[in-house]
Amino acid sequence: MERNIKEEGKFRYVEIGEGTPIIILHGLMGGLSNFDGVSDYFPKKGYKVVLPELPIYTLNILKTNIKAFAKFVHDFVKHKKYEKIILLGNSLGGHIALYYTKMHPESVEALIITGSSGLYESAMGDSYPRRGDYEFIKKKAEDVFYDPAVATKEIVDDVFTTVNDRIKLIKTLTIAKSAIRHNMAKDLPKMHTPTCIIWGKNDIVTPPDVAEEFHELLPDSDLFWIDKCGHAAMMEKPNEFNEILDQWFEKRNIK
Repeated sequence: MERNIKEEGKFRYVEIGEGTPIIILHGLMGGLSNFDGVSDYFPKKGYKVVLPELPIYTLNILKTNIKAFAKFVHDFVKHKKYEKIILLGNSLGGHIALYYTKMHPESVEALIITGSSGLYESAMGDSYPRRGDYEFIKKKAEDVFYDPAVATKEIVDDVFTTVNDRIKLIKTLTIAKSAIRHNMAKDLPKMHTPTCIIWGKNDIVTPPDVAEEFHELLPDSDLFWIDKCGHAAMMEKPNEFNEILDQWFEKRNIK
């Protein structure tokens, strides 16, 4: 569905509904449309869904890292004058959400991570730069999902364009290295924000044992599995994802 993108200064974002803001942070190759399922569902439940565009390819190369992205999110929250937020992140977005929560625990009411980096070395894919090889990129994109058909031509074309753009490719690799350097295993036990971990049982990018480890290390977390599902649960199984999250909000009394 068409999203109305607002532009204010350095921020581009979509905002739907009224209520406590659920700020959704996309992954490295993820666009805002990946979250259509979530952004259609939760406004009806009394939440405001906010999807900021992360400056993945626009920051200076020296600032292309997890910390700088978390600061960008912080600037955005201040700009919007949000008091309390719920953060939902997939893949790299999950990592940024975790780092943000570590830095600003007082403003995060709840955290939701799915297929998140932050603990696992090769979460960003180590064999990226086969530029020009469309079939290879197609296979890589399909690997993200349990059902390869979810990797539509549009998604594959998008990834292909990104890795064939030299600057974008360099930034992609810079971020991947930054994500590996920012391993959060030591931070997680000190983070007491209620956290909902929703993971695809068949995720080969961040395998299930990564979810188990997040669950073990985060003191106030619940772990939920989605069967026949890969790295981007909210995209591949939006209905199940929404149901799990909705019930969790209810159980935890997060409004």
